[in-house]
Amino acid sequence: VQLVESGGGLVQAGGSLRLSCVSSESILSGQTMGWYRQAPEKQRELVADCSSGGRTNYADSVKGRFTISSDNAKNTVYLQMNSLKPEDTAVYYCAAKYIRKEFWGQGTQVTVSS
Repeated sequence: VQLVESGGGLVQAGGSLRLSCVSSESILSGQTMGWYRQAPEKQRELVADCSSGGRTNYADSVKGRFTISSDNAKNTVYLQMNSLKPEDTAVYYCAAKYIRKEFWGQGTQVTVSS
């Protein structure tokens, strides 16, 4: 499975970005699709994910600001990020997690200036 992220960039605090993750395989194969991020000198953390049953889960720090969604016909998962803060600056990764394996994209940089 190949995952390709796009949509990162530089934005001012309070602005918005939408990240996209295109999968080479169907996103309706029982996996959980998620977005993770890693800031410099910090561990990678979950931002949001969505199970195959449609259940979503968000980190407390992004609740009410970020929304994960998908377009199954396009095998694409999105992360809409609003009211961005400087602390949201990180490399954002898309992940597809199956029962026994997982796949990761190459990451896209998001930088929020104050």
